[in-house]
Amino acid sequence: MRTFKYPNIEITEHLDNTLSHTIKLSPLKKFSLGLGADVSQSNIQSVGFSFNPSLQMRNIFRGAETVDITATGAIGASRDKNNPNDAFFDIIEYGVDLRLTIPRLFTPFYTKHIIPKYMSPTTQIGLATTSQTNIGLDKQTFIGTLNYNWLPNEILNNRISLLNVEYVRNLNPDNYFGVYQTSYKSLNDIAQDVGYIGPDENLSIPEEADEFISYALGPPPAPELSEDQLTEVNGIDERKTRLTENNLILSSSFSFTKDNRTNLFDEDFSIFRFKFEAAGNLLSAASDLLGLEKDASNRYTLFNVAYSQYLKTELDYVKHWDLGKKNVFAIRSFLGIAIPYGNSNSIPFAKSFFAGGPNDNRAWSAYSLGPGSSRSRDEFNEANLKIAFSAEQRFNIFEKLNGAVFIDVGNIWKVLDNVTDPNATFTGFKSLKNIAIGSGLG
Repeated sequence: MRTFKYPNIEITEHLDNTLSHTIKLSPLKKFSLGLGADVSQSNIQSVGFSFNPSLQMRNIFRGAETVDITATGAIGASRDKNNPNDAFFDIIEYGVDLRLTIPRLFTPFYTKHIIPKYMSPTTQIGLATTSQTNIGLDKQTFIGTLNYNWLPNEILNNRISLLNVEYVRNLNPDNYFGVYQTSYKSLNDIAQDVGYIGPDENLSIPEEADEFISYALGPPPAPELSEDQLTEVNGIDERKTRLTENNLILSSSFSFTKDNRTNLFDEDFSIFRFKFEAAGNLLSAASDLLGLEKDASNRYTLFNVAYSQYLKTELDYVKHWDLGKKNVFAIRSFLGIAIPYGNSNSIPFAKSFFAGGPNDNRAWSAYSLGPGSSRSRDEFNEANLKIAFSAEQRFNIFEKLNGAVFIDVGNIWKVLDNVTDPNATFTGFKSLKNIAIGSGLG
């Protein structure tokens, strides 16, 4: 319950052969303060500093409830300044996270006969907001959650996210081509090829870049552009529209985890995770009742933002075999798919899948693999279908030095959305020929 220290249980034997138990509970301090600080460096920023003060309040409503309040503040210096006139520390991020944990299911219904106390049911209510400025598109995010969690036994964990509201607002969409330089270069090259600008000139951002897109796509389409060039400009425009639009996501999900690890040192176990998420259905059912208006793309909007509607499923399986003498064979498989429908023809960027990186296919850097065989050079490649599999042999070399040999396979694809590029789209089992394979040792 995160409210008491370890209990002291005293057992007393009586003359009539009965036992009495005395359980002594010492409460933890009602308030706890914390402070975390980080210094970081990455391919985005030369140097960054962050501070994370936190406050925890126990037994806040005299029912073992816990309130956690965490604040975040960060400053950094970007490698490629979006605005040369900015100060040295041109990356700013701040936010606050409020979380209330209740050690029971907080509902208007009687649920103890369905989920009894021995399953350790908890309710978690959360509110969070963050603001990130002077890097990328600059974003403000607001999140509200209502989650229920319970453990039927030692290896099973169930979680229902009854309500998850997420609103993402882009504060600086005009900087899109400043961030996605690959898209800008492709657009600029086409504008030079067709004589829209001189061979040594560049489209200004965002005015001339947006004007060229409007000119190229028409109506009518610009006659001097070839069909391939029109297709590429249309793809750039679709991606720009999707990544710069604000997102409103109202979803519910169910997660199931089966983990038979006995402790942190157990190397002979399996973990199975399943998650199903549905978004936008409640708003879709109430759209007429609420009198929601439609935008230019014929999508219902709430607060001038088109809400997302999709179904998403994830399956994740991990298995370790202890072969003895500090030898372990480990595999991991993952399948995920998100299908937009109704009010959406694509998946929000935050809910998409990506491939590559140290915890995925290690032969590619994060976001660089896929979709399919499109060989996209975009800075962030994502899609709504993902298949991944890894196998790794881990062994001891001597004392504390260990080694591993691994092979990673997988890719991401577009499926059942608004992307028509055949190289990026999953069209059936024949698309599996585009599975990427990476191997290595270390």
